[in-house]
Amino acid sequence: ATAMSAAFCQRLLLAAALLVQGGAAVAAAVLPHYAADRTVGVGSCASSLCHGAVETWKDSPVLQNEYITWSRADKHARAYSVLLNDRSREIVRRLGVTQPAHQNDLCLDCHAHNPPPAQRGPGFQLSDGVSCEGCHGPASRWLSSHVEPGATHARNLAAGMYPTDNDVARARLCVSCHIGNAQKLVTHKIMAAGHPRMSFELDTFTQIGPAHFRIDADWRQRKGSWDGVRAWAIGQAVAAQEQLLLLQGARGRDGLFPELVLFDCHSCHHAMNDRRNTAARLGAGPGVVRLNDANLLMLRQIARRVGGDATDFAQQVGRLHKAVAAGSDALTQSRVVTSAIESMLPKISTHRFGGEDVRAILLGLVDDGIDGQYADYQGAEQAVMALQSVAEFMVRQKLLRAPALQPVMRRLLDAVAEDEKYRPAVFQQALRDVRAVIDTGARP
Repeated sequence: ATAMSAAFCQRLLLAAALLVQGGAAVAAAVLPHYAADRTVGVGSCASSLCHGAVETWKDSPVLQNEYITWSRADKHARAYSVLLNDRSREIVRRLGVTQPAHQNDLCLDCHAHNPPPAQRGPGFQLSDGVSCEGCHGPASRWLSSHVEPGATHARNLAAGMYPTDNDVARARLCVSCHIGNAQKLVTHKIMAAGHPRMSFELDTFTQIGPAHFRIDADWRQRKGSWDGVRAWAIGQAVAAQEQLLLLQGARGRDGLFPELVLFDCHSCHHAMNDRRNTAARLGAGPGVVRLNDANLLMLRQIARRVGGDATDFAQQVGRLHKAVAAGSDALTQSRVVTSAIESMLPKISTHRFGGEDVRAILLGLVDDGIDGQYADYQGAEQAVMALQSVAEFMVRQKLLRAPALQPVMRRLLDAVAEDEKYRPAVFQQALRDVRAVIDTGARP
């Protein structure tokens, strides 16, 4: 097998092992893009008697206006049309590819639901972008049965519906485009041609959806509990795993260089008179291009709360950084960290994050930043999204008062508003302000 196909098999086997939450149907879930079932097209969902109602139905456990929400307000519905703009045309020109972006699988694999032609039904249209079936799975086997009397969520999953209610499965799905995997990745070359830098955090992106579901008693009865902090933690673990699998060879090389998109952008991308060294906190000397460890930094806090050995995990990540910098045993050490995350993820999936957990995570993230752990922009960006998720949970649980916290959180957001203008000292001061408010003014 090729290196890419071997890595793909490894990823599928690993994902199957991790999907312990939700039973056998979840464990066997295949990403919609690779599913063998036939895609029928969004028209099958759009009727006003199905999911195309303008207003939500009264006394219905399902909103019934999901198609309207998607088509009018969800950026996924416009992902294909982006490929027709001037920027996309310029990107493919710079890449030297002959097919235009809207006909090129390199772009379509994430900007649309792009199953093989043989699996496209009469109602399928690429121009629908990331459509209903791009997330919920090709519907040929479950379209009719999911509305039958007595239909259950478990039966829908068995018929090929993708388990988006499962945090691990949803993370795998979202990460496959918003970060990338062995089959589709916004590489350093694609970014250099003009593609925006990729950034993702599961809970934040879920919240800004916009949501086309409602977490109520019926939802919980059919699908289980909803926990934004747990979703954040699982998203960090899955993203870190995918990055490490890519590092282990799921992507080729650009000449003599490794895939640079896996490393800290600002190790290289700064003015020559800016003497920053983003690897300094690792004890590395100047000139070291540091592996992007934003998700790993978040996992260190998570490990402290879910029964893992946080000290051992931090040491494993430290050894990984040293191996990458030295150019020796990096792949071996990355597999060690991957295995540690594999062991941690089932614990995260079943952990009930309480007030003590989230407060410890919140303060741990803040204190890490004050101590200089987020000298790089990508780490700071992940920390801010994490702090938002955790703080929102604490406000809902009446563990923090929102009015006292909102001004300092806005300053924190401003500090990471533009990656080119990111200044670690400014970010650290904003974190100190957050810490002071938590300690003195934000508690009920």
